[in-house]
Amino acid sequence: MDVSSKAYKAMLERRPLNVRALWENESVGLVSGRDIYAAARELGCVILAANCRCPLTAKGVLRAAKKLNSAVVLEIAKSEASYCYGRFDNLPTFAVKYSKELGDGVIFAMHVDHYGIKGASDVSKAVSHIPMLVGQGWTSLAVDASHLPDFENLCATRDVAMSLPAYLGLEVEVGEIKGAGELSTVEEALFFIGGLNAWGVYPDLLAISNGSLHGTYDSASGQQEGIDLNRTLEIAEAVKPYGVTIAQHGISGTPLNKVAEFHKYQINKGNVATLFQNVAFGLKMDPDTGNADLSSGAYVKESGRGISDSLWKKIVSWADGEKISRKSGDYKKANLPFGQAMMQESSEIVERVVAETEEWTARFIKAMKSEGSADKVLEVVSRRADHNAAPERRTEKSRADYTPDKAPNKKQGEGNFDD
Repeated sequence: MDVSSKAYKAMLERRPLNVRALWENESVGLVSGRDIYAAARELGCVILAANCRCPLTAKGVLRAAKKLNSAVVLEIAKSEASYCYGRFDNLPTFAVKYSKELGDGVIFAMHVDHYGIKGASDVSKAVSHIPMLVGQGWTSLAVDASHLPDFENLCATRDVAMSLPAYLGLEVEVGEIKGAGELSTVEEALFFIGGLNAWGVYPDLLAISNGSLHGTYDSASGQQEGIDLNRTLEIAEAVKPYGVTIAQHGISGTPLNKVAEFHKYQINKGNVATLFQNVAFGLKMDPDTGNADLSSGAYVKESGRGISDSLWKKIVSWADGEKISRKSGDYKKANLPFGQAMMQESSEIVERVVAETEEWTARFIKAMKSEGSADKVLEVVSRRADHNAAPERRTEKSRADYTPDKAPNKKQGEGNFDD
Protein backbone atom coordinates (compact mmCIF):
# COMPACT_ATOMS: atom_id res chain seq x y z
CA MET A 1 0.00 0.00 0.00
CA ASP A 2 1.25 3.44 -0.95
CA VAL A 3 1.96 5.36 2.27
CA SER A 4 2.02 8.62 0.31
CA SER A 5 -1.53 8.19 -0.98
CA LYS A 6 -4.26 10.55 0.14
CA ALA A 7 -6.30 7.68 1.62
CA TYR A 8 -3.38 6.37 3.69
CA LYS A 9 -2.52 9.82 5.00
CA ALA A 10 -6.17 10.38 5.95
CA MET A 11 -6.12 7.08 7.85
CA LEU A 12 -3.06 8.21 9.81
CA GLU A 13 -5.01 11.25 11.01
CA ARG A 14 -7.91 9.02 12.10
CA ARG A 15 -5.96 6.39 14.02
CA PRO A 16 -7.09 5.76 17.61
CA LEU A 17 -6.00 8.35 20.17
CA ASN A 18 -3.71 5.93 21.98
CA VAL A 19 -1.87 5.11 18.74
CA ARG A 20 -1.48 8.76 17.83
CA ALA A 21 -0.20 9.57 21.31
CA LEU A 22 2.52 6.91 21.04
CA TRP A 23 3.42 7.07 17.34
CA GLU A 24 2.07 10.36 16.03
CA ASN A 25 5.13 10.95 13.87
CA GLU A 26 5.26 7.38 12.55
CA SER A 27 3.45 6.20 9.41
CA VAL A 28 2.42 2.91 11.00
CA GLY A 29 -1.01 1.63 9.92
CA LEU A 30 -2.08 0.50 13.39
CA VAL A 31 -5.85 1.02 13.50
CA SER A 32 -8.78 0.24 15.74
CA GLY A 33 -10.04 -3.32 15.65
CA ARG A 34 -13.48 -1.78 15.04
CA ASP A 35 -12.37 -0.63 11.58
CA ILE A 36 -10.90 -3.98 10.59
CA TYR A 37 -13.93 -5.97 11.77
CA ALA A 38 -16.28 -3.56 9.98
CA ALA A 39 -14.31 -4.00 6.77
CA ALA A 40 -14.43 -7.79 7.15
CA ARG A 41 -18.22 -7.69 7.60
CA GLU A 42 -18.67 -5.60 4.47
CA LEU A 43 -16.36 -7.79 2.39
CA GLY A 44 -17.65 -11.05 3.83
CA CYS A 45 -14.11 -12.23 4.56
CA VAL A 46 -12.19 -13.55 7.55
CA ILE A 47 -9.30 -11.56 9.00
CA LEU A 48 -6.36 -13.61 10.23
CA ALA A 49 -5.54 -13.05 13.91
CA ALA A 50 -2.13 -14.46 14.79
CA ASN A 51 -1.03 -15.11 18.37
CA CYS A 52 2.58 -13.95 18.63
CA ARG A 53 4.10 -16.08 21.38
CA CYS A 54 7.40 -15.28 19.71
CA PRO A 55 7.61 -11.74 18.28
CA LEU A 56 9.14 -13.14 15.08
CA THR A 57 5.65 -14.36 14.25
CA ALA A 58 4.54 -10.73 14.00
CA LYS A 59 7.30 -10.01 11.50
CA GLY A 60 6.30 -12.86 9.19
CA VAL A 61 2.59 -12.04 9.43
CA LEU A 62 3.12 -8.37 8.62
CA ARG A 63 5.36 -9.26 5.69
CA ALA A 64 2.69 -11.46 4.12
CA ALA A 65 -0.05 -8.92 4.88
CA LYS A 66 1.80 -6.16 3.04
CA LYS A 67 2.43 -8.33 -0.03
CA LEU A 68 -1.23 -9.35 -0.23
CA ASN A 69 -2.63 -5.96 0.86
CA SER A 70 -4.58 -7.68 3.62
CA ALA A 71 -5.51 -6.33 7.02
CA VAL A 72 -4.38 -8.60 9.86
CA VAL A 73 -4.59 -8.77 13.65
CA LEU A 74 -1.64 -9.44 15.95
CA GLU A 75 -2.60 -10.76 19.37
CA ILE A 76 -1.60 -12.42 22.61
CA ALA A 77 -3.87 -13.84 25.30
CA LYS A 78 -3.75 -12.69 28.90
CA SER A 79 -2.54 -16.12 30.05
CA GLU A 80 -0.02 -16.38 27.19
CA ALA A 81 1.48 -13.06 28.22
CA SER A 82 2.52 -14.71 31.50
CA TYR A 83 4.60 -17.48 29.88
CA CYS A 84 5.63 -16.11 26.48
CA TYR A 85 8.32 -13.72 25.30
CA GLY A 86 5.62 -11.89 23.35
CA ARG A 87 3.87 -9.81 26.03
CA PHE A 88 1.49 -6.91 26.47
CA ASP A 89 4.36 -4.52 27.14
CA ASN A 90 6.51 -5.37 24.11
CA LEU A 91 4.41 -6.70 21.22
CA PRO A 92 3.07 -3.32 20.06
CA THR A 93 6.63 -1.97 19.99
CA PHE A 94 7.89 -4.98 18.05
CA ALA A 95 5.00 -4.65 15.59
CA VAL A 96 5.66 -0.96 14.95
CA LYS A 97 9.37 -1.71 14.50
CA TYR A 98 8.67 -4.47 11.97
CA SER A 99 6.16 -2.31 10.12
CA LYS A 100 8.73 0.45 9.83
CA GLU A 101 11.31 -2.02 8.47
CA LEU A 102 8.79 -2.87 5.73
CA GLY A 103 8.34 0.81 4.89
CA ASP A 104 4.94 0.78 6.66
CA GLY A 105 1.82 0.47 4.52
CA VAL A 106 0.54 -2.52 6.50
CA ILE A 107 -2.92 -2.25 8.06
CA PHE A 108 -3.23 -4.10 11.36
CA ALA A 109 -4.73 -4.08 14.84
CA MET A 110 -3.20 -5.13 18.16
CA HIS A 111 -5.67 -7.39 19.95
CA VAL A 112 -5.70 -8.55 23.58
CA ASP A 113 -6.95 -12.11 23.15
CA HIS A 114 -8.85 -14.02 25.87
CA TYR A 115 -8.70 -11.46 28.68
CA GLY A 116 -9.80 -14.13 31.14
CA ILE A 117 -12.21 -13.24 33.94
CA LYS A 118 -12.80 -15.96 36.53
CA GLY A 119 -14.65 -13.91 39.14
CA ALA A 120 -15.25 -10.57 40.85
CA SER A 121 -11.61 -10.02 41.80
CA ASP A 122 -10.56 -10.30 38.16
CA VAL A 123 -13.17 -7.70 37.20
CA SER A 124 -11.75 -5.27 39.75
CA LYS A 125 -8.20 -5.83 38.50
CA ALA A 126 -9.28 -5.36 34.89
CA VAL A 127 -10.71 -1.91 35.55
CA SER A 128 -7.21 -0.61 36.33
CA HIS A 129 -5.25 -2.90 34.02
CA ILE A 130 -7.10 -2.32 30.75
CA PRO A 131 -6.38 1.44 30.63
CA MET A 132 -2.70 0.50 30.99
CA LEU A 133 -2.99 -1.79 27.96
CA VAL A 134 -4.64 1.01 26.00
CA GLY A 135 -1.70 3.21 26.94
CA GLN A 136 0.68 0.61 25.50
CA GLY A 137 -0.97 0.71 22.09
CA TRP A 138 -3.47 -2.15 22.06
CA THR A 139 -6.45 -1.36 19.83
CA SER A 140 -8.83 -4.25 20.45
CA LEU A 141 -9.73 -6.54 23.36
CA ALA A 142 -11.54 -9.85 23.92
CA VAL A 143 -13.30 -10.17 27.26
CA ASP A 144 -13.57 -13.85 28.16
CA ALA A 145 -15.76 -14.62 31.15
CA SER A 146 -17.28 -17.58 29.32
CA HIS A 147 -16.37 -20.03 32.07
CA LEU A 148 -18.83 -18.35 34.42
CA PRO A 149 -22.59 -19.11 34.51
CA ASP A 150 -24.46 -17.10 31.88
CA PHE A 151 -25.72 -14.21 34.03
CA GLU A 152 -22.33 -13.81 35.71
CA ASN A 153 -20.68 -13.86 32.30
CA LEU A 154 -23.01 -11.09 31.15
CA CYS A 155 -22.31 -8.90 34.17
CA ALA A 156 -18.55 -9.47 34.23
CA THR A 157 -18.22 -8.86 30.48
CA ARG A 158 -20.36 -5.71 30.76
CA ASP A 159 -18.23 -4.25 33.56
CA VAL A 160 -14.88 -5.06 31.96
CA ALA A 161 -15.98 -3.81 28.54
CA MET A 162 -16.99 -0.50 30.06
CA SER A 163 -13.35 0.13 31.02
CA LEU A 164 -12.33 -0.03 27.34
CA PRO A 165 -12.74 3.09 25.16
CA ALA A 166 -15.69 2.59 22.82
CA TYR A 167 -13.56 3.46 19.79
CA LEU A 168 -11.45 0.31 20.20
CA GLY A 169 -12.41 -3.18 19.03
CA LEU A 170 -14.45 -5.43 21.33
CA GLU A 171 -14.83 -9.21 21.23
CA VAL A 172 -16.86 -11.17 23.79
CA GLU A 173 -17.34 -14.87 24.41
CA VAL A 174 -20.11 -17.27 25.37
CA GLY A 175 -19.63 -21.02 25.84
CA GLU A 176 -16.42 -22.70 26.93
CA ILE A 177 -14.20 -23.90 24.09
CA LYS A 178 -13.59 -27.60 24.74
CA GLY A 179 -13.52 -29.39 21.39
CA ALA A 180 -15.79 -31.48 19.20
CA GLY A 181 -19.40 -31.73 20.39
CA GLU A 182 -19.16 -28.86 22.88
CA LEU A 183 -21.49 -26.26 21.43
CA SER A 184 -22.78 -22.88 22.53
CA THR A 185 -26.54 -22.51 22.06
CA VAL A 186 -28.56 -19.86 20.27
CA GLU A 187 -30.45 -19.26 23.52
CA GLU A 188 -27.38 -18.38 25.56
CA ALA A 189 -25.88 -16.29 22.73
CA LEU A 190 -29.07 -14.21 22.50
CA PHE A 191 -29.26 -13.77 26.27
CA PHE A 192 -25.62 -12.69 26.35
CA ILE A 193 -25.54 -10.31 23.37
CA GLY A 194 -29.04 -8.97 24.08
CA GLY A 195 -28.09 -8.30 27.68
CA LEU A 196 -24.93 -6.44 26.68
CA ASN A 197 -26.97 -4.37 24.25
CA ALA A 198 -29.45 -3.49 27.04
CA TRP A 199 -26.51 -2.02 28.97
CA GLY A 200 -25.17 -0.06 25.99
CA VAL A 201 -22.23 -2.40 25.30
CA TYR A 202 -21.82 -3.05 21.57
CA PRO A 203 -19.37 -5.81 20.65
CA ASP A 204 -18.01 -6.35 17.16
CA LEU A 205 -17.43 -10.07 17.55
CA LEU A 206 -18.74 -13.06 19.47
CA ALA A 207 -16.52 -16.05 20.15
CA ILE A 208 -18.44 -19.28 20.70
CA SER A 209 -17.82 -22.90 21.49
CA ASN A 210 -18.47 -24.55 18.14
CA GLY A 211 -16.33 -27.67 18.32
CA SER A 212 -12.85 -26.21 17.95
CA LEU A 213 -9.99 -26.94 20.31
CA HIS A 214 -7.04 -24.89 21.49
CA GLY A 215 -3.67 -26.47 20.76
CA THR A 216 -2.65 -29.65 18.93
CA TYR A 217 -5.11 -32.36 17.94
CA ASP A 218 -3.70 -35.68 19.19
CA SER A 219 -5.29 -38.19 16.81
CA ALA A 220 -3.79 -41.09 18.75
CA SER A 221 -5.96 -40.00 21.68
CA GLY A 222 -9.03 -39.70 19.49
CA GLN A 223 -8.99 -35.92 19.16
CA GLN A 224 -10.36 -34.68 15.84
CA GLU A 225 -11.19 -31.27 14.44
CA GLY A 226 -14.93 -30.82 14.88
CA ILE A 227 -15.97 -27.25 14.05
CA ASP A 228 -19.74 -27.25 13.60
CA LEU A 229 -20.41 -24.61 10.96
CA ASN A 230 -24.18 -25.15 10.98
CA ARG A 231 -24.44 -24.20 14.67
CA THR A 232 -22.07 -21.33 13.98
CA LEU A 233 -24.41 -19.95 11.34
CA GLU A 234 -27.47 -20.39 13.57
CA ILE A 235 -25.84 -18.27 16.25
CA ALA A 236 -24.50 -15.76 13.71
CA GLU A 237 -27.98 -15.20 12.26
CA ALA A 238 -29.43 -14.77 15.75
CA VAL A 239 -26.96 -12.05 16.82
CA LYS A 240 -26.68 -10.34 13.43
CA PRO A 241 -29.33 -7.68 14.27
CA TYR A 242 -26.98 -6.44 17.00
CA GLY A 243 -24.15 -5.81 14.50
CA VAL A 244 -22.19 -8.78 15.83
CA THR A 245 -20.45 -11.51 13.82
CA ILE A 246 -18.35 -14.53 14.79
CA ALA A 247 -14.72 -14.85 15.88
CA GLN A 248 -13.45 -18.38 15.23
CA HIS A 249 -10.99 -19.67 17.80
CA GLY A 250 -8.74 -22.72 17.64
CA ILE A 251 -8.05 -22.86 13.91
CA SER A 252 -4.69 -24.62 14.21
CA GLY A 253 -5.17 -28.19 13.00
CA THR A 254 -8.13 -27.31 10.74
CA PRO A 255 -7.83 -28.24 7.04
CA LEU A 256 -7.38 -25.20 4.83
CA ASN A 257 -10.25 -26.24 2.58
CA LYS A 258 -12.54 -25.97 5.60
CA VAL A 259 -11.02 -22.64 6.60
CA ALA A 260 -11.88 -21.49 3.08
CA GLU A 261 -15.57 -22.06 3.90
CA PHE A 262 -15.59 -19.92 7.06
CA HIS A 263 -16.54 -16.69 5.32
CA LYS A 264 -19.87 -18.25 4.29
CA TYR A 265 -20.86 -18.61 7.94
CA GLN A 266 -20.47 -14.98 9.06
CA ILE A 267 -17.07 -15.64 10.61
CA ASN A 268 -15.03 -12.45 10.29
CA LYS A 269 -11.99 -13.12 12.50
CA GLY A 270 -9.95 -16.31 12.67
CA ASN A 271 -7.45 -17.03 15.44
CA VAL A 272 -4.30 -19.08 14.77
CA ALA A 273 -1.80 -19.63 17.58
CA THR A 274 -0.30 -23.09 18.01
CA LEU A 275 0.50 -23.47 14.31
CA PHE A 276 2.78 -20.44 14.40
CA GLN A 277 4.50 -21.82 17.48
CA ASN A 278 5.04 -25.09 15.59
CA VAL A 279 6.67 -23.07 12.80
CA ALA A 280 8.98 -21.25 15.21
CA PHE A 281 10.03 -24.49 16.90
CA GLY A 282 10.45 -26.22 13.53
CA LEU A 283 8.18 -29.14 14.41
CA LYS A 284 7.06 -31.78 11.95
CA MET A 285 3.58 -30.70 10.87
CA ASP A 286 0.73 -31.85 8.70
CA PRO A 287 1.25 -29.82 5.50
CA ASP A 288 -2.45 -28.94 5.16
CA THR A 289 -3.51 -28.31 8.74
CA GLY A 290 -0.32 -27.30 10.52
CA ASN A 291 -1.12 -29.80 13.25
CA ALA A 292 2.02 -31.09 14.99
CA ASP A 293 2.80 -34.73 14.17
CA LEU A 294 2.52 -36.78 17.37
CA SER A 295 2.48 -40.20 15.69
CA SER A 296 5.75 -41.12 17.39
CA GLY A 297 4.38 -40.14 20.80
CA ALA A 298 6.43 -36.95 20.94
CA TYR A 299 7.04 -33.73 19.04
CA VAL A 300 9.52 -34.19 16.19
CA LYS A 301 11.96 -31.35 15.40
CA GLU A 302 12.86 -31.15 11.73
CA SER A 303 16.40 -30.03 10.99
CA GLY A 304 16.55 -27.04 8.68
CA ARG A 305 13.28 -25.57 9.94
CA GLY A 306 12.55 -23.27 12.84
CA ILE A 307 15.02 -22.65 15.62
CA SER A 308 18.40 -24.35 15.70
CA ASP A 309 18.65 -28.02 16.66
CA SER A 310 20.90 -27.07 19.57
CA LEU A 311 18.31 -24.68 21.03
CA TRP A 312 15.56 -27.27 20.58
CA LYS A 313 17.65 -29.79 22.54
CA LYS A 314 17.89 -27.27 25.38
CA ILE A 315 14.11 -26.84 25.33
CA VAL A 316 13.55 -30.61 25.48
CA SER A 317 16.02 -30.93 28.37
CA TRP A 318 14.26 -28.11 30.22
CA ALA A 319 10.83 -29.65 29.61
CA ASP A 320 12.04 -33.03 30.84
CA GLY A 321 13.30 -31.32 33.98
CA GLU A 322 9.89 -29.71 34.45
CA LYS A 323 8.22 -33.16 34.08
CA ILE A 324 6.45 -32.00 30.90
CA SER A 325 5.46 -34.81 28.54
CA ARG A 326 7.21 -34.68 25.17
CA LYS A 327 3.84 -34.33 23.47
CA SER A 328 2.27 -31.94 25.97
CA GLY A 329 0.78 -28.60 25.06
CA ASP A 330 2.79 -27.22 27.98
CA TYR A 331 5.77 -26.97 25.64
CA LYS A 332 4.25 -23.55 24.99
CA LYS A 333 5.72 -22.51 28.35
CA ALA A 334 9.20 -22.73 26.83
CA ASN A 335 8.47 -19.49 24.98
CA LEU A 336 9.40 -17.38 28.01
CA PRO A 337 12.66 -18.96 29.28
CA PHE A 338 13.92 -19.45 25.72
CA GLY A 339 12.28 -16.45 24.07
CA GLN A 340 15.32 -14.21 24.08
CA ALA A 341 17.50 -17.04 22.74
CA MET A 342 15.00 -17.56 19.90
CA MET A 343 15.15 -13.88 19.02
CA GLN A 344 18.98 -13.96 19.09
CA GLU A 345 19.43 -16.91 16.75
CA SER A 346 21.60 -16.33 13.68
CA SER A 347 20.19 -14.15 10.92
CA GLU A 348 19.82 -17.24 8.72
CA ILE A 349 17.70 -19.05 11.31
CA VAL A 350 15.62 -15.97 12.11
CA GLU A 351 14.92 -15.54 8.41
CA ARG A 352 13.75 -19.13 7.94
CA VAL A 353 11.34 -18.76 10.87
CA VAL A 354 10.00 -15.48 9.47
CA ALA A 355 9.82 -16.83 5.91
CA GLU A 356 7.82 -19.93 6.87
CA THR A 357 5.54 -17.79 9.02
CA GLU A 358 5.01 -15.54 6.01
CA GLU A 359 4.25 -18.57 3.83
CA TRP A 360 1.60 -19.94 6.21
CA THR A 361 0.12 -16.46 6.68
CA ALA A 362 -0.25 -16.06 2.92
CA ARG A 363 -2.03 -19.42 2.74
CA PHE A 364 -4.47 -18.34 5.44
CA ILE A 365 -5.08 -14.92 3.92
CA LYS A 366 -5.93 -16.51 0.59
CA ALA A 367 -8.16 -19.17 2.18
CA MET A 368 -9.90 -16.55 4.30
CA LYS A 369 -10.56 -14.35 1.23
CA SER A 370 -9.00 -11.27 2.82
CA GLU A 371 -6.62 -10.25 0.03
CA GLY A 372 -7.13 -6.55 -0.63
CA SER A 373 -8.99 -6.00 2.65
CA ALA A 374 -6.55 -3.25 3.67
CA ASP A 375 -8.13 -0.99 1.06
CA LYS A 376 -11.58 -1.63 2.52
CA VAL A 377 -10.30 -0.63 5.97
CA LEU A 378 -9.14 2.71 4.57
CA GLU A 379 -12.57 3.17 3.03
CA VAL A 380 -14.26 2.45 6.37
CA VAL A 381 -11.97 4.92 8.13
CA SER A 382 -12.58 7.60 5.47
CA ARG A 383 -16.30 7.73 6.28
CA ARG A 384 -15.64 9.17 9.72
CA ALA A 385 -15.07 12.80 10.53
CA ASP A 386 -12.34 12.01 13.06
CA HIS A 387 -10.49 9.29 14.98
CA ASN A 388 -13.45 7.88 16.90
CA ALA A 389 -14.49 4.45 15.59
CA ALA A 390 -17.26 3.84 18.14
CA PRO A 391 -20.09 2.04 16.29
CA GLU A 392 -23.33 3.84 15.52
CA ARG A 393 -25.71 1.44 17.26
CA ARG A 394 -28.58 1.81 19.69
CA THR A 395 -30.02 0.00 22.66
CA GLU A 396 -32.72 -2.36 21.46
CA LYS A 397 -33.56 -4.29 24.62
CA SER A 398 -34.69 -3.68 28.20
CA ARG A 399 -32.47 -4.65 31.11
CA ALA A 400 -35.51 -6.18 32.76
CA ASP A 401 -35.34 -8.99 30.20
CA TYR A 402 -31.85 -10.03 31.29
CA THR A 403 -32.13 -10.82 34.98
CA PRO A 404 -30.68 -13.91 36.74
CA ASP A 405 -34.00 -15.77 36.66
CA LYS A 406 -34.13 -15.41 32.87
CA ALA A 407 -30.60 -16.67 32.21
CA PRO A 408 -30.09 -20.06 30.56
CA ASN A 409 -27.78 -20.66 33.55
CA LYS A 410 -25.46 -22.99 31.71
CA LYS A 411 -22.58 -23.77 34.04
CA GLN A 412 -19.07 -23.80 32.67
CA GLY A 413 -15.79 -25.30 33.88
CA GLU A 414 -12.38 -24.04 34.86
CA GLY A 415 -11.42 -23.68 31.21
CA ASN A 416 -8.39 -22.67 29.20
CA PHE A 417 -7.98 -18.96 28.52
CA ASP A 418 -5.01 -19.35 26.16
CA ASP A 419 -5.61 -18.65 22.49
